[in-house]
Amino acid sequence: MVLANLGREDALAVRFVGVQSRNGIGVETKGRGRMSWILIDSDLTESARRESLYNGTLFLTTPTPATKALCDLAWEMIEDAFGDVDPHEAQDALPVEEFSNVIGPLKTNFTHEARSKEAITAMLIEFGCDPEETYFDIPRLRVVTHSNYLTAGLGYAYQPHRDIWYAAPPCQVNWWLPINSIGLASALAFHPQWWSNPVPNTSSGFDTYEWNATGRADAAKHVKTDTRNHPVPSEEIDLSDDIRIVGQPASTLMFSGAHLHSTVPNTSGRTRFSIDFRTINLSDLVNRVGAVEIDDGSTGTTARDFLRLTDRSQLPEDVVALYDVGSTHSGPLVFDPSVVS
Repeated sequence: MVLANLGREDALAVRFVGVQSRNGIGVETKGRGRMSWILIDSDLTESARRESLYNGTLFLTTPTPATKALCDLAWEMIEDAFGDVDPHEAQDALPVEEFSNVIGPLKTNFTHEARSKEAITAMLIEFGCDPEETYFDIPRLRVVTHSNYLTAGLGYAYQPHRDIWYAAPPCQVNWWLPINSIGLASALAFHPQWWSNPVPNTSSGFDTYEWNATGRADAAKHVKTDTRNHPVPSEEIDLSDDIRIVGQPASTLMFSGAHLHSTVPNTSGRTRFSIDFRTINLSDLVNRVGAVEIDDGSTGTTARDFLRLTDRSQLPEDVVALYDVGSTHSGPLVFDPSVVS
């Protein structure tokens, strides 16, 4: 492990096998089957950043005006939804069914809100993305409760997975923003030892059009348990060598959809609220540029879910067809975001 101390004391907390550092600007992680970098406030061009992301680099950007605006909008909607109850402590005051009844409409409203998409557009332009070439999917508001209060359905705690197991294109970039302060006990966990090592998994049984028809639409029905067909490792794997990156509120974590990552069991005593969405680049799609797929067996493609920044148009169907393989399911080709998982 190499830490480059460039003086940003409050930007980052990183855990490497239980070791925490708060002074790294560039962090190189090495181990069995992996080599990943964490770059903070990188000055790479947008195209160079995408190339680096496809090779496993994680990017953390400290808060910007556009990311603060997006998180402020989300927090305003969260406070309105919970009324007089502190959202961070609402789970201590409400039965889980009532809590779920609050966050269901909240998550849907945030996704549908025109200001959410406008804020994301402004953010991506601020980050240097070409608005003609960049497509984004619907924003998601994540609510991760503590102490196993709600780990299913609308509060599903994701097991280790790659987004490509959910039929995402290999050039997908994930964007993740904590709305409020988080810590190592409520962050995302990355498992870079599996970046170039196949993970036995159940993605061969996952079809994105079937998921559109049932898995996403049924999220709110799952409160105590979650029996939906999430693709997961099919046998126990070593997850001890994980990385957790803790940025400030409204910081942005970017990573490839091919990274194995998971939800850290929240033991912080506070509900975590975060935003995530995904982008793909048209030229990279056409040229089949992206991360290497080493263990994905899913069918169909999520490419139709993405909208161009400039005019909210979908990808050309001939481009989608490059990735739409294997599906025999007759479910919806495009997710209806009236219910957000």
